[in-house]
Amino acid sequence: MRNAHVARDYYGILGVERNAGSDEIKRAYRRLARELHPDVNADAAAQERFREVSVAYEVLSDPEKRRVVDLGGDPLGNGGGAGGGGDPFSAFGFGDIMDAFFGGQGGGRGRSQRGRVQHGADALIRMSLTLEDCATGVSRDLAVDTAVLCSDCTGSGCAPGSAPRMCDICSGRGEVRSVQRSFLGQVVTARPCSNCRGSGEVIPDPCRQCGGDGRVRSRRTVGVRMPAGVADGMRVRLTGQGEVGSGGGPAGDLYVEVEEVPHELFTRDGADLHCTVVLPMSAAALGTTLPLPTLEGPEELRIDPGTQAGTVRTLRGKGMPRLRSTGRVDGRGDLMVHVDVAVPTKLDAKQTDLLRQLAALRGEEQPDLAGGNRNGHGIFSRLRDSFGR
Repeated sequence: MRNAHVARDYYGILGVERNAGSDEIKRAYRRLARELHPDVNADAAAQERFREVSVAYEVLSDPEKRRVVDLGGDPLGNGGGAGGGGDPFSAFGFGDIMDAFFGGQGGGRGRSQRGRVQHGADALIRMSLTLEDCATGVSRDLAVDTAVLCSDCTGSGCAPGSAPRMCDICSGRGEVRSVQRSFLGQVVTARPCSNCRGSGEVIPDPCRQCGGDGRVRSRRTVGVRMPAGVADGMRVRLTGQGEVGSGGGPAGDLYVEVEEVPHELFTRDGADLHCTVVLPMSAAALGTTLPLPTLEGPEELRIDPGTQAGTVRTLRGKGMPRLRSTGRVDGRGDLMVHVDVAVPTKLDAKQTDLLRQLAALRGEEQPDLAGGNRNGHGIFSRLRDSFGR
């Protein structure tokens, strides 16, 4: 047995009686839009309520969809309301199929009608953050240029005291059909009505501010919170803060993308940080302690005597916060310190003499090419021995 679909109470959502006229339904929608639109009410519950109100208005302003509602069905539910006792052909578009084959021009809206009230598009804005900002998280107010609800007509697109009317070209269908004869019979093609742009309605007296679109471009301020651990290319979504749809439709989402500014000392690899420390030859040989800046303040880095170039010291937990998919921080990465040794390129006479004395004391006047093998023999001695056999 099929599960019954519970029809939504579209009249109750708009707060009107079932016998309300189109003008009363429109006034109810405008009143609720002024209270619930994301541009004037940032509460998440209000935004969800605004979506419901917009859907209810779209359904009840469509004569065919309203007829399904009055018959006990839901035009947006499974089966298009046929399961609720409505016209059984409406669930399968049977009227449109008959029109396509026989060229009928019955009243009502065509299947291709897009409606004047459209959902808004998503918007994207980029936000530059330093490494320190990414490590601690930051809250900022961003200036955003998007389409917002027209304040004069509250999204209707009509001048005060006027209302949309049915398109005379397509008779409210939203499409224009043409019939051609061929050896197979009649071939019917349909295209969106150019007069109403597929909506089935025209605005005889457009709003002076928005030109009938129901929205205008405007700059506004949006607050955004970036959590600790974000990285270059990550995005934070702000629901309902994008472009308002045409006809006063619900707004899309706003995505804020992180642009991480390169750091002068650290390079980032996920949650791990890398930096390079250049040591004088004497400090690498004798060992030393030097202050190392980190994201949490200076740390003392101990260099052991005899440290070689290419040595990597790891400071555990001194990297970036690890950001999970849930937005929570789970531990920190490590700081990798890469050691390089600087060999002097200019020596005065005294420094040269001291280094020659040191080389003599260490027996390094003629260093072996490979530094010797396990038996203390370098590559030249091994080659000599192999040829002398």
